[in-house]
Formats: sequence, C-alpha cells, structure tokens
Amino acid sequence: MTQKSILLIITLTLLVTFAFTQTPSLIIPKNINLPRDTFFREQLISSINNFLSLKDKPNNENTFVLQEDLLETSLLLDEMKEIEKSRKMKDDNFYKGYLTNVMPLKDSNYLIQFTYVGVNRDTPVIRASFSIIAKKLNKHFFFSSPLKQNTINWKHHKIDNSTVYFKNKINTAKEKLYFKMIGAYDKKLGVENFQTEFYSCDNLNECLRLIGVDYKSEYNGNSFSSLSAIENKVNLVVNGTLTSDFTAFDPHDLWHSRLHKVISTNIINKPVDEGTAYLYGGSWGQSWKEILRKFKNYATSNPNADWLTLYNEEKNFDDKQKYPLNGDYVINALIIQKIENEKGFAIVKELLSCGKYQKNNENYFLALEKITGITKANFNSKVWMLINNEF
Repeated sequence: MTQKSILLIITLTLLVTFAFTQTPSLIIPKNINLPRDTFFREQLISSINNFLSLKDKPNNENTFVLQEDLLETSLLLDEMKEIEKSRKMKDDNFYKGYLTNVMPLKDSNYLIQFTYVGVNRDTPVIRASFSIIAKKLNKHFFFSSPLKQNTINWKHHKIDNSTVYFKNKINTAKEKLYFKMIGAYDKKLGVENFQTEFYSCDNLNECLRLIGVDYKSEYNGNSFSSLSAIENKVNLVVNGTLTSDFTAFDPHDLWHSRLHKVISTNIINKPVDEGTAYLYGGSWGQSWKEILRKFKNYATSNPNADWLTLYNEEKNFDDKQKYPLNGDYVINALIIQKIENEKGFAIVKELLSCGKYQKNNENYFLALEKITGITKANFNSKVWMLINNEF
C-alpha cells in the first residue's frame, strides 16, 4: 500500500469519526436495563448515537433510516434538530441527552426512549423527550418514528390523491370540502399535487405522541396545531387542528397555510397576505361577498373617506361586531382581484412578496406602483374606482 493510500484512508477515517461525533453521545444512567449480550448492547447503543449524530443533516441523508420509514421519521427528525442548543444560555450543548428506556419488542426490535435535560443554577430544565423504534435488519440497526405502530388499528380511506387515517369515524362531507379547497388553493398557487398521507388527530398532544415526541417544551400549553413533512413527492400531514369532525376547518386559515408553503413569511407583506385570505377564504366565518357588502355600506356612509389614511392606520371598519374587519385588507383584496383578472396570479405573488411592514408602507407602495400604477398620490381615487366598480 502506497503512502498516499494510507494518508487517504486515515483522512477518510477521521472525517467519518468527526461526522459521528458532532453530537454528544447519550448519557446512560446506571439503572437502565440494557440487552445482556455485550456485543449486541454495544452495537445498539453505537447505532443510536450514530443515528442522532446525523439528525441535524438533511433527513434523507441519515443512513440509519430505511427508505420505507423515511417519510414519518423525517417528521420526527425535524422535531429533534438542534435539540441540544439553548439560545437563552448561549450554549450549543446546554441540553444533554439521557437514555431513559430500552424496551424489547417483537422480532428483535426495541422501543428506545431518551430525554434532553439541562441544568440552570442547580435546577433541571427538560427540553424534550422522544421515542423511536430500533429495527434489527441484516445485523444492522435502523430507526424510525413509531407513527405506523401507534396507528396500526386506525381506519383509513382514499379521497382524491390522499389517504386519510382516523380512529373511528370522520365527517366525510366536511372532509371532501376540505380536500377540494386544498386542491383549488394549490392549483392557484402552482403547487404540484403530491400524494398525501393525512392523519386526523384530536389535538396537538396526540399528534406529537403518535410521531414519537413525548414532550417538547416549545409546545407547552399549545392545544392545536398540525405537523407535516415531504419526502420523495409524498406529503405527510399529522393534523391536530381539525379533529375527525373537521370542526375547526376555516378557509381563511387554510389559505394562509397553503400560501406560506409557497412564499416565505420572511418576505410576505401581511396586509396583502390578509387581503388574499379575505378574497379566497373570507374571515371569521363570513364569506368574501359578506365582507364586501359591509365594506360597501361603510364606503356609502363615508363619502369623504381618505383611503390612504385608513390603509396606513389599519382601520377596523366593522367595530360594532365581535371580530374586526380591516379596511386595508379589503382594499388589498379589491386590488388583488383586479391584478389576477388582468395579469394572472403570478403577478399577485409579486405584490405578496414585497416584504414585511415598513414605515408608511414604503415597500408596499413601491411594488404597487410598479405592478399597477397606483401610487400614494392617486391611491384615494383608484380605491374609489375599485369600490364603485363593485356596485
């Protein structure tokens, strides 16, 4: 073997060692019952640590996850990323991982549980606890989320391009409306219609537990939310907002969730974002037609209204009702409607992406003038024209 070959082998060995030691190994308390066979035990522990050492990399690069388990495990890996870090303590390894349980399952598989804990002034602070499944295959261990195992007795059926999983029963009428609206929104946004695996849960806690998150401090006190991941053009959604009755199905919020998958909230202008949500999904249970009717009544009652001032003040024009309706959102809905009719939704995206709020909406008006010719100087007259066109 040449000296170059030896140096290459040493370099590659060091690189591999570095890759598997960036994340500190799990601490193993003395009271944990581990497999008795020494070689088997060491192989299992080593594999767990190697799996965790890759958790901050792209999920499809984790070589300790089988391709058949990647989708649901990707969702769990997203929750594990940078779990050791504490921004408050300015310490990238403040939270230490502790192995808490190794429970044998059937077919040489194991349930592995571990917790991340930090200590601040002698007070332990729990960041998160996780459960994963360890699978023995051809003398190697691979790891996965317990989602499939936890829902093995759930029912499921197909609807369009989605498979919906649920515990007992589901409101099929609202379910069809929900997926139909997703299809319409995604078509408008130019989103590819991926195959979807959709799990209907009662709340966020159930979502987290099903995928293998036993506790995570960020979610403390949160009742409802949804988790999602995409791998190999398959979309996984574990939904803890709708419940099986789809009681919380809101077209307005659904539009926001679909839009934010396409355009980053870092560049979205909120009043324009809300304008699109008014136009395509209504607000507070009111349709766009109902909102527009109320806005027309307000305009009729205020013939000398200064729309530029109203826009910059984010005025609620329906202050007698329980929920606010913003004039700037309605104005944007009217502008968006005109842009889409004349130039298509791709140009609406340009306005949506003009950036977060600036003083006096400077970035918004720069984009608006470029796209529509509407300026601060002619804003009032142009808005009156849009309103009058709706009468």
